[in-house]
Amino acid sequence: MTAADPHADLPVPTRASQSSFSTTHASGIEIPFRTELKAQVPAELSDVLAFYRAELGQRGWQELPEGTTLAADHTLLTFASPKGPGLLTLDRAKGETTVELVLRNKEVAAKANVLPISGQARLVFGYLVPDVASLAINGQVIEIAGGANHPQMLDLPPGTYSYTLLVSGRRVRSDTVTVAAGEAWALHDDRKPSQLY
Repeated sequence: MTAADPHADLPVPTRASQSSFSTTHASGIEIPFRTELKAQVPAELSDVLAFYRAELGQRGWQELPEGTTLAADHTLLTFASPKGPGLLTLDRAKGETTVELVLRNKEVAAKANVLPISGQARLVFGYLVPDVASLAINGQVIEIAGGANHPQMLDLPPGTYSYTLLVSGRRVRSDTVTVAAGEAWALHDDRKPSQLY
């Protein structure tokens, strides 16, 4: 397997046919609390897995036994890294191995107030339009002030939740979100939920 690109924040093979990085920041905090790499590599999954085990090991990431899935066409590995939890997902598709590598910075997430209570998941939602909005979820209705973005947060046990966002009594979005312990997700009125942490 080829060497990692030395200029990348997260390791990506130099022969990747496609790669992209994204980061999630909190206002006023320069360091991201979530960094994600997506890539496609024209190599067998087993070779890409060996590459990541070696590269991440050199960076001080420790592979954890819980949550591991190893199959010929799908691999999921969890890690403890010096900055926080890491997750590597590899899949075979169209003769290539797709890579999704996520690093979550626990210390920065705590400063940004997106870290959920232990064993829970956090939903973060706000509203920018002048009208008053409300979120109906898990048997409760939460009022959301309009006119300013003051994100509200709700911690819930892991699971799948249906929710509805109402503006001036009219439904603007109904969707579901599936959350795991330790995750934080943003709820939006114009698109699907997105993982923050």
